[in-house]
Amino acid sequence: MVDLILFPSSFFSITKVDEDLQNEYDAVLAAGLFEVALFGYDKWFNEDKLVVRDAPDEEHLAVYRGWMMKPEQYERFYNLLLEKNIRLVTKPEHYRLMHIFPNVYEHVKGDTAKMELYPLHEQIDVERLKKSFDRFMVKDYVKSVKGTEFPRFFDKSITQENFDRWMGVFYKYRGELLTGGICIKEFLDLKRYDEKTNEYRVFYINHEIATICRNSGQGNHTPEPPKELIEKYRNLASPYYTVDYAELEDGTWRIVEAGDGEVSGLSDNQDYEQYFRALYQCFKEECCLDEENHGRIL
Repeated sequence: MVDLILFPSSFFSITKVDEDLQNEYDAVLAAGLFEVALFGYDKWFNEDKLVVRDAPDEEHLAVYRGWMMKPEQYERFYNLLLEKNIRLVTKPEHYRLMHIFPNVYEHVKGDTAKMELYPLHEQIDVERLKKSFDRFMVKDYVKSVKGTEFPRFFDKSITQENFDRWMGVFYKYRGELLTGGICIKEFLDLKRYDEKTNEYRVFYINHEIATICRNSGQGNHTPEPPKELIEKYRNLASPYYTVDYAELEDGTWRIVEAGDGEVSGLSDNQDYEQYFRALYQCFKEECCLDEENHGRIL
């Protein structure tokens, strides 16, 4: 069973947890269900050297809670941790599936926005896009650049010249974090309540629906995603992942994102200690992947 939670340390000291994860770290200690270990943030993310404080003497099955890594970096991280008696429950193939949205798209495309993929740094024919989409948004295989001046979406009025200029802005913002290729996604009209969209993040842990939380700052009385829709995606081929659902203006629901559970943030109004209690209960049994059962943990 999972009995250890691994966090990145503070940039300044390996004896302290990363300041942005302090509340999660405190919640794990308060729950009293797991051991904790820290790895050096600076050494790993800046020097590619893995230093683990209080590495166990015997192998422990662990969950990582921390920052995103590119799939190749995560695979190295996973293998180096094995040398330090820490076996992450999320294998590199699980991480690759859920962290790279085009990988999981084939499994959820019946309930998400239409999407097309393009190589990095190649000019995208905007006239072709306008034949496929009335409106579209841009992201790489992992993230968008929302919160910047980059447009939330483009419509049929966009010219090739302007689109190329905006793509230069996109590449500037993603920088070294740029991952995979370019996703062009259909832009969806999301329903709003008091100017807030109605989005929910569901954590699936060991193929149980562990938590369902409002994830866009909306009030406490907005509708939840349909139960049958949430149930439909509990058996994706990873032991620990998230799916984000959003209500559309017409009252229907769509998947707007999916992610690896280790690097998916908790919602602002979520009870952190309750979350780690749920994680403990879901991972209470030994994790053993059955490949013939599509990766489900039995």
